[in-house]
Amino acid sequence: MQRRDFLIGSVIAAAGAATMQSASAETAALPAADPATPATDGAYWTAVRDLYEVDRSIANLENGYWGIMARPVLEAYLENTRRVNRENSFYARSAFGADFETVRLRVAAAVGAQPEEVALTRGATEALQTLIAGYNKLQPGDTVLYADLDYDSMQYAMNALRDRRGVEVKNFAIPEPATREAVLETYRTVLEQTPKAKLLLLTHLSHRTGLVMPIREIADMARAKGIATIVDAAHSWGQIPFDVADLGADFVGFNLHKWIGAPVGMGFFHIRKDRLADIDIHLADQDWPADDIRSRIHTGTIDFAAALTVPAALDLHERIGAAAKNARLVHLRNYWVERIRPIDAFDILTPDEAGMHAGITSFRVRGKTSKEDNTALVAKLRDEFKVLTVRRAGVAAGQCIRVSPALYTTEAEVDRLVEALTTIGAS
Repeated sequence: MQRRDFLIGSVIAAAGAATMQSASAETAALPAADPATPATDGAYWTAVRDLYEVDRSIANLENGYWGIMARPVLEAYLENTRRVNRENSFYARSAFGADFETVRLRVAAAVGAQPEEVALTRGATEALQTLIAGYNKLQPGDTVLYADLDYDSMQYAMNALRDRRGVEVKNFAIPEPATREAVLETYRTVLEQTPKAKLLLLTHLSHRTGLVMPIREIADMARAKGIATIVDAAHSWGQIPFDVADLGADFVGFNLHKWIGAPVGMGFFHIRKDRLADIDIHLADQDWPADDIRSRIHTGTIDFAAALTVPAALDLHERIGAAAKNARLVHLRNYWVERIRPIDAFDILTPDEAGMHAGITSFRVRGKTSKEDNTALVAKLRDEFKVLTVRRAGVAAGQCIRVSPALYTTEAEVDRLVEALTTIGAS
């Protein structure tokens, strides 16, 4: 029986290796971008676009929800789904654990972390809520802080600390128009005015407006005052080139199904080795030792195939390169912002200042800050101009509309947005 199990396990492992090899072949065939013009190399980005099967009946500029899988990633996911469905619980109970650990090691290497600092989750929301709820260094009377541009679910988790830990919760607004110095001054002032602050939530790239925060400087400010930082990097990793150490944060939550392009339902968190004890063991988990980061999250049965497909997504991400992805997304963002910013009817909420934006940027019609106003404009863009955007709430100065191009977006599709807004702005 042992020999039989060994042979079957070997066949399963070989099948998995073959799947990853076939998934990587098309990725490996992708040519290199022109290093002199990585953002506008037409032949290169055409080759990248050809990796995506996209409905072009509408210009989809709402890619912040999640990132669709490129064809080699999708094919790997489908094959992994067939494999898991075929081999069923024998695979799940005999080989998946080792394969899941291989994925974790690959993710840690990709983000520049030690394996013992990374645990896989079902997305950034699960990762960040677990970190926030599990932070155990808070005492009654302490204060926790977050800004208006932080993600809704993370704000909810911070608010829940009022009852869970007996702390005060303080929120504040990021100024408009935002500049690097204005953002830093806002955090500097809030930290100075909140002597009992012990935990600060930060968002590297805001899902509301696309504003990129100077995280390292803010985290350093907080650390100097004994304040821990939890960073939401759901939208930044894959849009901006960085390693986790560059953030200087104590705890970070990441997504793999947004700008990395893995199947929906994959993310992870990072806890610095010297801070592991500051996060509670998840619901008294006993599957892992207390000194193992995997004891800080227990999600039960996951989508096996989604996890197995993460390396294929990382293959493509690394083949294109974080710097080239950033250059392309920034180019597509600037392509419309530069033509719309001079129109008096609109406020562009994300600054042009270098390092303060990537691909996502939000706007609003000047003075139109309500849910109704922005819902109507999203519908108008979709139904009359065939351009998909999304309304974003929660910005202190009023609601807005987010524009999120993808790697498969063409300049012609962005032109449709410009034409639509030019028409609307003139009416």
